[in-house]
Amino acid sequence: MQDHAFAQILREVRSFAETAGKLTALQDFIVEIIPSRLPYYNWTGFYMLDPTNPEILVLGPFRGAPTEHVRIPVNQGICGAAVAQNDTVIVDDVASDPRYLACSLETRSEIVVPIRAHGEVIGEIDIDSHDLAAFSPADRQFLEECAAIVGSFVERSYSVSSGAK
Repeated sequence: MQDHAFAQILREVRSFAETAGKLTALQDFIVEIIPSRLPYYNWTGFYMLDPTNPEILVLGPFRGAPTEHVRIPVNQGICGAAVAQNDTVIVDDVASDPRYLACSLETRSEIVVPIRAHGEVIGEIDIDSHDLAAFSPADRQFLEECAAIVGSFVERSYSVSSGAK
């Protein structure tokens, strides 16, 4: 059932990406559709590298509880680790990971997936769950495909130096 949901969401995201006029429209679509179909995705959002300071991640569109973490240095937190490692980071229990920047007392696990354009990390998709060990290899593959769609959109629509707004 879950694989079917992933496949359906990916079809809809790909279709929307073909006609989206702006990156924020695509991001808004993604943060709306994913948690509405996957109820264990309790916070779904984007952080993008600041075009004027690529050492800072800036909060973009999201759905879920408000966060005080609107700007995150790339050397901090799980979000920063995903950029620094240029790889997906999955934390099954945020309470056991000293990198975790607490946003919500309800968050138990997190997955952060880098978005790449022109071979460079430009941002990430960040998902929090209220469940321990919520994210499987299938979630990782699904979110990495979503990130690839966003990266391809940016490559088609913006140059990296433009800041991809």
